[in-house]
Amino acid sequence: MTSDTQTLQECLARYARRLHAAGDAGAKHHVVSPLGAWLLLALVGPAASGADRETLTDVLGCDVDTAARIAAALLEHPHPLVASAAGVWTRPGVRLGPVFDDWRASLPGRVATGDLRDQAQLDAWAREHTLGLIDRFPINVDDPSVYLVLATALATRVSWETPFDLAPAAELGPDSAWARELGRVLKTPHGRGHEQFIAVTPEAGDVAVHLAQARGGLLVASVAAAEGVAYGDVLAAAQRIACAYAVDGQGRFGQLEIAAVPRRPLADLPLGEAPLWRVREETSMDGGDQFTAVLPAWSARNRIDLRAPELGFGTAAHALAGPGPWEAAQAAMARYTRVGFEAAAVTGLAMFASARPSQRHRAADLRFAHPYAVVAVAVDPQRAGRGYGQGRPDEPASPWSGIPVFSAWVAEP
Repeated sequence: MTSDTQTLQECLARYARRLHAAGDAGAKHHVVSPLGAWLLLALVGPAASGADRETLTDVLGCDVDTAARIAAALLEHPHPLVASAAGVWTRPGVRLGPVFDDWRASLPGRVATGDLRDQAQLDAWAREHTLGLIDRFPINVDDPSVYLVLATALATRVSWETPFDLAPAAELGPDSAWARELGRVLKTPHGRGHEQFIAVTPEAGDVAVHLAQARGGLLVASVAAAEGVAYGDVLAAAQRIACAYAVDGQGRFGQLEIAAVPRRPLADLPLGEAPLWRVREETSMDGGDQFTAVLPAWSARNRIDLRAPELGFGTAAHALAGPGPWEAAQAAMARYTRVGFEAAAVTGLAMFASARPSQRHRAADLRFAHPYAVVAVAVDPQRAGRGYGQGRPDEPASPWSGIPVFSAWVAEP
């Protein structure tokens, strides 16, 4: 793992807790992209000075120059499965001074710059850079008082290496309310592309884990903990597990154990029903613990207000344009199905010229039968197909390797 990868993982883990807890998201069904929001702040960072610079350093989790360098590397070396873009637009005729001009001139080459015309312009930009998954920019820029807009966009659409099977929803277990609401759920097939086990985590205790592998270099981890565990702790465990398998396992698995993710042997658990699994004994030719997993298909689409002070966008607005009204929001969506996963997010920050009114050998069946966490993390595309430990030591790692791109709290199957 490169030092920048480790730095970004740590920064995103910290920022994700803030973002998932902000506004009206909380433990409700939602999807966000902490990376999308962090990237925008990282691009702004070099423009900040004094107290603004100190605040952004705290929000970003590292000094602003390091954050800007990492953001530039991600944009200049895009991942083949993650569409990424950034842009800065100003209203024609508006002059923001030499500090802004110098900052804009220093932006990475893949950051689009130009005149701000109307809502249709940014709606089209959002569609173009999210594979059509986000069709409207999250802020209304037809307001004539808007004079400066910044944005990032991220998107992915992938197919599983092996599609899920289907199973009756009753397999979620007798205590699951979802089992009574649904007809069928996803069940892991035999063969490559899926792994499931019980992990021992410092954040959330024993958790059920399912890893799904997409063709080409994206790993999606689903993690369920006991119902009393705080959702932020479950999300943190999911991100750590996903990153460990993306980097240490190079996105490959198959009874591959990662030292950072210890597993619970089934011999340690009593036979019978439990909320997260059913442990049983069976006779087969295969040795060792055997697992299957059942989980619901799900989708989410939402707009998250980013005006909470701890998210840093007020500081970013002040650093670029001084005091004045501003708005920040993220539109995000994700869909997890039998055959694949798709997700997208557009993060926007807009500055206004005048005030506006605010807008508000045992076997176990693992059951993702109540709200749980999902994290999608990028894998080095040059190493993803070679298996654990088979990357050449002289081969430079992709700056995307091990970077969590989207995360969700699945509360509505």
